[in-house]
Amino acid sequence: MKFIISSTTLLRGLQKVSGVLGTNNTLPILEDFLFELTKDKLCITASDLETTISVTLTTDMAEGPGVIAIPAKMLQDIMKTLPEMPVTISVVDTSIEIFAGEGKYKLIGHQSDEFPQVPVMDNTVSLELNSAMLVNAFNKTLFATGNDELRPVMSGVLFEVTGESITFVATDAHKLVRYRRTDFSSSTPTSIILPKKPLNHLKNVMSEDEEVSVKMEINDTNAMLKFDDIVLICRLIDGKYPNYEAVIPTQNPFSLSIDRKNLLNAIRRVSIFGSKSTHQVRFKISGKELLLTAEDLDFSSEAKERLTCSYEGDDIEIGFNSRFMQEMLNTLEPERIIIEMSAPNRAGIIVSEKEADDPEDILMLIMPVMLTQ
Repeated sequence: MKFIISSTTLLRGLQKVSGVLGTNNTLPILEDFLFELTKDKLCITASDLETTISVTLTTDMAEGPGVIAIPAKMLQDIMKTLPEMPVTISVVDTSIEIFAGEGKYKLIGHQSDEFPQVPVMDNTVSLELNSAMLVNAFNKTLFATGNDELRPVMSGVLFEVTGESITFVATDAHKLVRYRRTDFSSSTPTSIILPKKPLNHLKNVMSEDEEVSVKMEINDTNAMLKFDDIVLICRLIDGKYPNYEAVIPTQNPFSLSIDRKNLLNAIRRVSIFGSKSTHQVRFKISGKELLLTAEDLDFSSEAKERLTCSYEGDDIEIGFNSRFMQEMLNTLEPERIIIEMSAPNRAGIIVSEKEADDPEDILMLIMPVMLTQ
């Protein structure tokens, strides 16, 4: 087979699929891109066995059909160095020749039959979403997923669709995020756990444009997402997700309303002087004043900072992990946020101040840190 394609078009295509390539592959073929030429269409596929992603490009000239597995790193490295120009790729058996300008580059590929088969999607539930909503949901939840191999369900994002809303949930048992939208629903209720690696890749290649439609097909074992010229199929995480609604406290009589950026910057400053093992920052709230304190007894360092706030409830002193708190405040966008609490040993709830008709509902839960006296 032989085809001509623009160097930048090819490089962009490679970058769209390369995010799923692994580094510690058990099979050498997983370090390759699969090239399939049909008429003037070039389909490039990458896989790590769990996730398969492909992109379809239009060539300027094609003699085919044909299929070959090409070493990914070598191909990407050469394409990154080329300016915008036509590139000719010629394949005979497993010998690959690349012609660009005055350059000629030769490498050896592999037979395509060793490449993993794309899972067949049957008995599926179909949904149509928009990419902007998905990117927003992934950005809001992925940071809260866990890394515990003994609890694989927590390493993914729960995706729930009902007749009233769509919900994304992530937790690592220390923090939890529930992102819900009431402007989307489905007549077929669905609940699946999506792994974090393909979602991280998707949010990098997906458009944040509201108009880009994403078709989603789901069955018992896999999910397929189609948008633009990309098709991604990933294996679902098997297992039952924890009952997240049960851990969200409903009785939270103490309510703190504060400017998000002011709080975030103050936590950043005081945490520099805090413990590097517990990352504890102490919230002492009385009246309209919040006193933030962090200290490291081993190095005799300490920081205190006062902030004005709106507060309803009894005076309280509670400790939070400064890293988790910064991640959450960074992810939120509104100017002011509300932290709801009930006791120093109970979880704090972070919500944003929003309009009554806003379809977006985001709730973050953070477990307290035991205060050291």
